[in-house]
Amino acid sequence: MALKQLRNLEEVAAYKPASNRKFLSAEHDEIMSGLTTDIYFVRTSQLLNRVKKADTPVVAEVFARRQGIFAGTQEVINLFQGRKVELWSLPEGTQFEGKEVVMRIEGPYEEFGIYETVLLGILASSSGWATAANEAKRAAGDKPVLCFGARHVHPAVAPVMERCAIIGGADGASCILGAKLAGMEPAGTVPHAFFLIMGDTVEGATLYNEFMPPDASRVIIADTFNDEAIETLRLAEALGDDLEGVRLDTPSERGGVTPELIKEVKYRLEKSGFNHVKIFVSGGLTPERIAVLTEAGADAFGVGSYISGAKPIDMTMDLKVVDGKPLAKRGRLPGIIENPKLEKVL
Repeated sequence: MALKQLRNLEEVAAYKPASNRKFLSAEHDEIMSGLTTDIYFVRTSQLLNRVKKADTPVVAEVFARRQGIFAGTQEVINLFQGRKVELWSLPEGTQFEGKEVVMRIEGPYEEFGIYETVLLGILASSSGWATAANEAKRAAGDKPVLCFGARHVHPAVAPVMERCAIIGGADGASCILGAKLAGMEPAGTVPHAFFLIMGDTVEGATLYNEFMPPDASRVIIADTFNDEAIETLRLAEALGDDLEGVRLDTPSERGGVTPELIKEVKYRLEKSGFNHVKIFVSGGLTPERIAVLTEAGADAFGVGSYISGAKPIDMTMDLKVVDGKPLAKRGRLPGIIENPKLEKVL
């Protein structure tokens, strides 16, 4: 049974989360009811209803505190679907500047005021993830970047994060739901655990190649047991033309993936006639490291914590028109600030 939207403090006090809930993340009905909002918006609703001003027509604008790539529009549209509001927004994937208006909402305050916390949270996190992915992609140029960040965040937001990474420019994502929500199929082969259990990289790769469908990627981890360059040649000799690439994920305890390692692996592949084998790099990558490793010859990248750990881009929502009159808090310009990049989405 769907929860009703919170209207007063009594309803807040009466709500008791189930003691046997499996996960602590908010469910969709809890978000829609206002349970993830800040309490002061419920107080505001209750007070305005008392003096019959809750339905005062207003225009609110959202601006960003710093530049970035915009994401989160679709969830905001879903949040306000069926409500008496009009919504203008930057398209997802659009670059914006600091202090630029990224969204505008018009309608009775009661129709959307309680969702200010939710709205800003969606846009802040989504745009932060999209921006970080964009930075990684720009560093890689025309070379593929996959988002491997799901393991670094709570599973409730992992698909949101990976979808936003794709909006920001990532070429794919490993999280199944995240990729599906972006209209793509998830990317990835098998982890180190598979080879550790198999006991040998080539034996595991041969099994993978035999039983995985033809359209499955054949990029194999080459750093589980032995020297990466030697293991790469073993894989290339065993799989031949079927081997698309090797993944280097050398841990920091062993010095990580260095430009010198990439150059050596590439050199040995070319000398042995395996020019078709690409080098895919993952593990603690940043835009700075991606640029250096690209220069060294890396062909593709898996980026995790740089995207998943991106700082949210602070968003602020201000009332700019109240009951038809330009009005704003001190320090803000009253009235609508035009932005031709905004599109009406609701």
